[in-house]
Amino acid sequence: MKKTDMTVLVVGGGGREHAIVKKLSESPRVKKLYCAPGNAGIADIAECLPIKATDIDSMISAAKDVSADLVFVAPDDPLALGMVDRMEEAGIRAFGPCARAAMLEGSKVFSKGLMKKYGIPTAGYEVFDSPETALEYITAKNEYPVVVKADGLALGKGAVIAENEAAAKAALETIMLEKAFGSSGDRVVIEEFLRGPECTVLSFTDGETVVPMVSSQDHKRALDGDLGLNTGGMGAFSPSRFYTPEIAKISEETVFKPTIDALRAEGIIFKGVIYFQLMLTESGPKVIEYNARFGDPETQAVLPLLKTDLVDIIDACIDGGLDDIGLEWSDKASCCVVMASGGYPEKYEKGFEISGLSEANALSDTYVYHAGTALQDGNIVTAGGRVLGVTALGENLGQAIEKAYIGVLKISFAGAHFRTDIGRK
Repeated sequence: MKKTDMTVLVVGGGGREHAIVKKLSESPRVKKLYCAPGNAGIADIAECLPIKATDIDSMISAAKDVSADLVFVAPDDPLALGMVDRMEEAGIRAFGPCARAAMLEGSKVFSKGLMKKYGIPTAGYEVFDSPETALEYITAKNEYPVVVKADGLALGKGAVIAENEAAAKAALETIMLEKAFGSSGDRVVIEEFLRGPECTVLSFTDGETVVPMVSSQDHKRALDGDLGLNTGGMGAFSPSRFYTPEIAKISEETVFKPTIDALRAEGIIFKGVIYFQLMLTESGPKVIEYNARFGDPETQAVLPLLKTDLVDIIDACIDGGLDDIGLEWSDKASCCVVMASGGYPEKYEKGFEISGLSEANALSDTYVYHAGTALQDGNIVTAGGRVLGVTALGENLGQAIEKAYIGVLKISFAGAHFRTDIGRK
């Protein structure tokens, strides 16, 4: 029998978590929502608790204090640290992969090794633990561009596409010597550069069955035309124009199911959400990377299209039987445009008052997700690099894009920066 009147605690405080909280709030099974640490927008629909997302002990205590029926662990860091394992040990029901399964994202070396061992299509690669030997390999191979990736978690910014030897050397120095991403850069993966359109497919899994969500595409670079520095994501749209039913079938047969089967063969049961980032090459779909959770900002584009109760899906992922649930999706398209602080992803100032939020939210099929916001003296102010994600739905992608930008133009804060070409590539 389905549990009702549920109390749910969501771990995290960004745009992805706002989208998750919003979708959970639509479930008739959920009575009370908490989010830790949350943000100023999430506070409208959930009670926010001032707990750092990686503070496992305090999060367990909070889950017990509020009598949480479910804890949804959304970000990568607490998953990699084993928050789900610890919650389960404490007798608390939690959604997300265990620490061993989260290695799929937490270590590029692990995930690439898994793909190589089980024949899952991906870019050719080598692993190095010294910048000198890595550079020697790159120089000897003399094939550019080449991709340099930090082994561990790096806020979505740990991959560099180097156009020449000088750029490759600079990337290795930043990652391995300057330790821009801490111990995540102790090892690097040097990959061949794949060509073709990229797309993302988020998927639910119970460890045996994989159920793909609607496809999406994000925009990593800070500036129009895919120029500028790498970011956590400047916007996303769904569905991808390139992810045809034929490509979907090939991806499910050669990537999605084989990945879950490979993990199980290694004694790892992955329960939660897997993010498959694919390059659709001339020789078929290949994995660029995995994430072990909902992506950001792809979640803000994808979840608004979900019609099935998210709590029912979570239950099936945790308990098994995901193959018995038929997921329903809206046939609309969506577009999410990220509004960032001026200077992001480098230095930026915080604390600027944001105006126009209620006007944007009042637009039809438009919702403003908060990523880096805070409440200060009764006003909502900027509190991060990525500040807001303005998402709109449309009958087609063109309409969704147009409506999202109408929403963006309703909002203002000092130094606001956004790309003007989201969804148009």
